[in-house]
Amino acid sequence: MTTRLNPYLGFRDTARQAMDFYQTVFGGELNRSTFAEYNASDAPSEQDKIMHSTLTTDSGLVLMASDTPNSMDYRPGSNYSVSLSGDDDAELRRYWDKLTQGGAVTMALEPAPWGDTFGMCTDQFGVNWLVNIGPAQP
Repeated sequence: MTTRLNPYLGFRDTARQAMDFYQTVFGGELNRSTFAEYNASDAPSEQDKIMHSTLTTDSGLVLMASDTPNSMDYRPGSNYSVSLSGDDDAELRRYWDKLTQGGAVTMALEPAPWGDTFGMCTDQFGVNWLVNIGPAQP
């Protein structure tokens, strides 16, 4: 797998509806998982929230989205991140190291409940980044 760069949108309780809508616009395959599936929250009101969704089209478009947990600030207009994902551990860690220089780590790059290595940071220019390193593909 090559490294992918794509937008990641954040919502407050409407990620499911938004991604269903984007699927009607762009077509493609939509995959999603909830907070409950990954034990991401103990709050009953958050169990059906979307923890992660990915819309992948036949033409190669990739759009990701999630619901923002109640404990995190949500401000429409700043509800986006740029996602870097792939399986080249060294390459993605190199990007991570450079992106965090002069910026802030909001979630350390470490093993995630879904089995990959994941981290979140804000670079020195205020851009939010998500880095996901999957297992190497044969």
